[in-house]
Amino acid sequence: MRTTIALLVLAGPALAEPSVPVFADETATAGLTTIYQGDWEYMVGGGVATFDCSGDGFPEVFLSGGAGPSGLYWNRSLQGGPLTFEKTDSIALDAVLGAYPLDIDSDGMMDLVVLRHGSNRLMRGLGECRFEDATETWGFDGGDAWSTAFAAIWEKGQDWPTIAIGNYVDRYEEAFPWGSCTDNWLHRPDGTRFAPPIALTPSFCALSMIFTDWNRSGQWALRVSNDREYYKGGQEQLWHLDPGQPPRLYTEAEGWKRLRIWGMGIATADVNLDGYPDYYLTSMADNKLQFLKDPASGKPDYADLAFRSGVTAHRPYTGGDLRPSTAWHPQFADVNNDGRLDIFVAKGNVAKMPDFAERDPNNLLLSAGDGTFVEAGDRAGIASMSVARGAQVVDLNLDGLLDLVVVNRWTPAEVWRQTGEPGGNWVQVRLEQAGPNRNAIGSVVEIRRGAAVERHEIAAGGGHVSGSVGWLHFGLGAAERAELRVIWPDGTAGDWHSLPAGTFHILGPDTGARPWTPG
Repeated sequence: MRTTIALLVLAGPALAEPSVPVFADETATAGLTTIYQGDWEYMVGGGVATFDCSGDGFPEVFLSGGAGPSGLYWNRSLQGGPLTFEKTDSIALDAVLGAYPLDIDSDGMMDLVVLRHGSNRLMRGLGECRFEDATETWGFDGGDAWSTAFAAIWEKGQDWPTIAIGNYVDRYEEAFPWGSCTDNWLHRPDGTRFAPPIALTPSFCALSMIFTDWNRSGQWALRVSNDREYYKGGQEQLWHLDPGQPPRLYTEAEGWKRLRIWGMGIATADVNLDGYPDYYLTSMADNKLQFLKDPASGKPDYADLAFRSGVTAHRPYTGGDLRPSTAWHPQFADVNNDGRLDIFVAKGNVAKMPDFAERDPNNLLLSAGDGTFVEAGDRAGIASMSVARGAQVVDLNLDGLLDLVVVNRWTPAEVWRQTGEPGGNWVQVRLEQAGPNRNAIGSVVEIRRGAAVERHEIAAGGGHVSGSVGWLHFGLGAAERAELRVIWPDGTAGDWHSLPAGTFHILGPDTGARPWTPG
């Protein structure tokens, strides 16, 4: 019966055509010059991380360079103005596939987890966008693999995070890599250092992973998306992560259904407003949008409603190439501020795979409000034909309009500034708590939208080798205030706040909502 209810919600009456945002291509002037380079060993990866390391509230940009050097860019943009970045000499590592910001030691300065061919690195933030390599100091085993996925969570009672690293094929088996998927790792803390990693066996060439409280039990699980191109007998995975216990897979007896896709990215959001996280999974040819069938059953059994919702995005929608698409980084975001979550997907052929589209534009799927989505990438001005990989949808100049950075293979990263009139109001909040886990990873932000409550898990991970920590952006539509609260990582539900539209606030479990002004 619960499944029927979910379907009825998605099949409601059609609303007006969603407002299409307008983006200006500022690639040539923004100053982001790093190029993701390399041949076969860099066919996956190519991530971007956004986070504030300068302390001014504006997000900096870190770009992976593949076989070339990576680049960290200081955000010099003015509020509402053109996007402007200045390259720094920090973190100029090579062999970088992607990166995720994470304040590992909870000192209030953002650190960066860098995924590489070879040894992964933990870069400790020193302030003013300076970093030092703390991999050995923190006892972290960087390994010697082809690392392509990341997730982190603070387990109960721990002062330091648990970090999951996903690995791809054996990097020394270039000639015959099929079936050579290497183990993923779970790095649990041991005081203020990391214990030796635990192998997550079996592993099936992970390209994305995320911690999620899929059943609202208060116990986070690890969801892993795997590339069927190279594994034998594999599938998508969900791992139990019980405190103090070895990780173990959810089984078919527990309700987990076997699913085999070219898994490349995961995004999660409460799309149908039932209070449980839904999942968008990118792949080759078509993508999945999964809803929990029956939350009361306690089983992780999902229905795929991508076709019904119009988000399979299985072929290019413009450009004349009708071969199947190749999708990488997915992200939920309310791009037009109408109070409904949209979906961005970065697209690009692996290299020259003849059975898949070469001209494969990025998708911008706008929610129509009735459970379906409308393609607007070409009308919004972001239908690039470059070979995309990682991305971030983020407000780079803090004007309340979401902008876009996309990493491409062999050509410069592209950046678009949203310039048109928004479809509605917005509010942005940043979570901050004292002690461990300063950015409150593992919180849930709830927003009241009329009679419904929309839940947002605050996670570190997901996407395709691209992460972000900082301002959380929420579109409000015509509403002049946002009604929201935070359920903090320890399970404590904060007070409901009524925040005026067009404002920034810092939320804390003991400090309430503090207004903040850019500049």
